[in-house]
Formats: sequence, C-alpha cells, structure tokens
Amino acid sequence: MVELPRTSRDDLTINKATDEDVPIIQSMVDAAYTKYIDRIGKRPAPMDENYHQAIHTHTVLVLRETAKDQVVGAIVLDFDPSSDSVKIDNLVVHPAAQGHGYGRVLMNCAEDLARSQDYRALTLYTNVKMYENLGVYPKMGFHELERKHENGFDRVYFRKNLY
Repeated sequence: MVELPRTSRDDLTINKATDEDVPIIQSMVDAAYTKYIDRIGKRPAPMDENYHQAIHTHTVLVLRETAKDQVVGAIVLDFDPSSDSVKIDNLVVHPAAQGHGYGRVLMNCAEDLARSQDYRALTLYTNVKMYENLGVYPKMGFHELERKHENGFDRVYFRKNLY
C-alpha cells in the first residue's frame, strides 16, 4: 500500500475510502451530477457506479474537513500497470463545498500518487455537455486528446503529463 501524501492544508485530510464512506460518496455524486441529467438526457455514468465495488478494485480517496470530520470530496483512481497514466474515473466535490479548492487538493493528491509509482500522466474524460469541466481541466494542466461517442455518451478525453 502506498502512503497517501499529506495535503498542503491543515484543515483537510485525505484517507482511503471504506465501505462506511460509500453512502456519503454516493450522496455527493448524486448531488453534484443531478443537474446534468436534463442536459445529457439521462443519468451521468458516475451516478450509477457501484462505489462498494470501486473501493475494492480501484483507489478511492475521500477528502475530509478535519474540524467537522465531514467528507467534502472524493476521487476514484485506476492504477493500470499496463498504462503510463493513472485514470481518474471520477472527481467529485459536494456542491455545498465547491469553490474552496477541494477539487484541486484531490487532483494534487492524484498527481503525487501517480508520480510516486512512476506513472507519466493522469487521464480522464468528461461528458461534452458538462461544459463547465471543459474549462476547468485545461486550467489544471490537462490537454484535450479526443472526443468520441462511447457507451451512449459523448465524451471528451484529457491527459496531463507529469514529467
């Protein structure tokens, strides 16, 4: 098991998710993604993810506000040894906690973990109709790779080189 990097903020901690965290992760995902249902025409894929399974097959981390011991965000990472990149399957911050840099803290953690295991990049995708993300990821250093229709969704793929 790789040691999790510390956050640069004393008011936050990052821990590996447990089964006890799954209800709050699902609640955050539902709260954050419900607004996209009308835009996309169906539920976004993260809303139907099995997070109990994910915490056993992926690296799922939760971000907590230390003082309140309250989960405010989560990230699902896929470390595939046959790839040079770590795939970010989902990054979510509860809508009530957005705008405080929590997404950046989780992304920085993903970068640190990827580097610590000699991965060269992070990759992710978002739905083309989640247009807010199309501006956010480039600001975090990602560049667009391609757009394609996959599993009934129009997706935009991004990559961030770490070296």
